[in-house]
Amino acid sequence: MINTQNTVKALKSQYIPTAEFYSQIIDSLQDYSILTVDNDLIINSWSAGASTIFGYTTEEAIGKNFDLIFTEQDKINGIPKHEIDKALKEGRAIDNRWHLCKDGRQFYANGLVFPLTGLKGEMLGYVKILLDLTAKRKAEEAIKKHVKELEELNTHKDNILAILSHDLRSPLTGIIGAADHLKTDFDKMEPDDVRKLLELIYKASKEELSMLDYLVEWARIKYAAEAFFPIKIELVENINKVFQTLNEVASLNTINLHHEVEENTQVFADKKMLLSVLQNIVSNAIKHSHKGGKITITAKTKVDKIIIQIKDSGVGMSREIQQKIFTPQIDFLTEARKHNKGAGIGLILVKGFLEKNGGEIWVESEEGEGSSFYFTLPLHKPLDKIDIDENIDLNKEL
Repeated sequence: MINTQNTVKALKSQYIPTAEFYSQIIDSLQDYSILTVDNDLIINSWSAGASTIFGYTTEEAIGKNFDLIFTEQDKINGIPKHEIDKALKEGRAIDNRWHLCKDGRQFYANGLVFPLTGLKGEMLGYVKILLDLTAKRKAEEAIKKHVKELEELNTHKDNILAILSHDLRSPLTGIIGAADHLKTDFDKMEPDDVRKLLELIYKASKEELSMLDYLVEWARIKYAAEAFFPIKIELVENINKVFQTLNEVASLNTINLHHEVEENTQVFADKKMLLSVLQNIVSNAIKHSHKGGKITITAKTKVDKIIIQIKDSGVGMSREIQQKIFTPQIDFLTEARKHNKGAGIGLILVKGFLEKNGGEIWVESEEGEGSSFYFTLPLHKPLDKIDIDENIDLNKEL
């Protein structure tokens, strides 16, 4: 029978691995960043994998503080010290988070920190090992995003069907009833009554057509991706086109249309969609403005997007309406149509346009004080990046 202890002793006597041997093993792990820090959290070793992932050479990294690889937000939140404290208290600290590279790029990694002790148990510092999980994270987020889009499409389909059965069916019933009355009693009716019924049928039919147009556009932006062609376009040029279209309606109520957007301001958007967004919001502002009122469009740049404000001095709206105005709720849309001929679904359409274009929309308003609609558009063609939900748990240990 083989004596295991003697075998181990024999092997040890034949070959004793050197520090260089272990260093070569560590440097061969290109998917891992391995670094050590001293008790003052100063980096004192830096693997080849760390250089590949972070972009810092060994000479650039050694001597720097441990927080070199953390994002600014994590530094503000005290994450580097928290990791060390937890490792000291529990023997190790494990987490998944974003880290910062030399060129400003961020990557998502599974990290492990544990204390480094000497032969006599004295504290020498800490070891941090990172495994780059960016590709895995993005794949998971892409799946989540796709699932969310499918759920939204299903919700929109249900909303369209509900509107078709509710908001379109009811007026059609009225039109058919009025037409039937004319057909049956035309010879007995007074000319004025006939004229009134014809006007009612005409007006209701136009509203039905307008609602159908909205629904077709809404369905188009949700289901027909090939109809979407974003390019760099002039914002002022499109604002002026909308003002020209709506100037006659505004003039009837002595409402002044005005913009303060600088010439040559460009956005990355689908031209037809941008015109529709501007026209919907400005048209609604005209409907809700007092005679002699003013509607102003301004724009300001913020990092990689532009925030456009359309402000009116009209009737304003309650908080309850603000919370519902961009959400397809049948009762709310029906009420909106009664009072303002379909204004409700136009803003839902606008929201869909903007989301498809990588933007968002919100409103600030007070009853009697007017409203300000804000929406964003990208300044340039967006990079293929995914919004991250930091609460996702990606499995713990290396």
